[in-house]
Amino acid sequence: MGPLSAALLRQITYSTTRFGVYEELKEVFSDGVKQPSFPALVAMASTSGFLGGIAGNPADILNVRMQNDAALPPAERRNYKHAGEGLIRMIREEGFGSLFRGVWPNSTRAVLMTASQLASYDIFKKQLLEHTSMGDNLYTHFSASLMAGFVATTVCSPVDVIKTRIMSAKTSEGIVSLITRITANEGFIWMFKGWVPSFIRLGPHTIATFLFLEQHKKIYRKLKGLD
Repeated sequence: MGPLSAALLRQITYSTTRFGVYEELKEVFSDGVKQPSFPALVAMASTSGFLGGIAGNPADILNVRMQNDAALPPAERRNYKHAGEGLIRMIREEGFGSLFRGVWPNSTRAVLMTASQLASYDIFKKQLLEHTSMGDNLYTHFSASLMAGFVATTVCSPVDVIKTRIMSAKTSEGIVSLITRITANEGFIWMFKGWVPSFIRLGPHTIATFLFLEQHKKIYRKLKGLD
């Protein structure tokens, strides 16, 4: 797999799956006249997010481990050189099942992320077009994606904390046990630890993603003569 970074591998597997499935589902269940309802969009986004979470789980584990490596004592560092070596070593040292460690909280997070990000973007965009003088342009796309990033960060924060702690742990611990322990030690504030840095990361990422996606769809429709 070469010197592919874990972050890039995650985007290739996770993001392409969830966006691709979501757009395909919208096309399949759309009548071409009006947009599917909000519950329908949430259901479509949840399905695509779940599939994306499974597809991207191995790369997500690698990404978490490689980011946390520097904080560990030298003797405990895994020192993966790149994503390819990391995948091979995980299978060799921990078994094939290690690739799906934490897949349920990760898939849950993917469902929440996709539903809160993609579905909310479509709804915010629809509301801006219907209730303001803003047209279908970059200003509308920017505004809708900024609000979608805020919603996604807030909804996903608790699962992000759990996912990171599970994937970076040296020992296995059940989700219920983990939640009980950290709630007793830290209170319910643990659910929003790191919200600001998460938004600083996810907000611009969401904006860039949807701005690019809208331009990509515009070019695609033009080339296919759909406009």
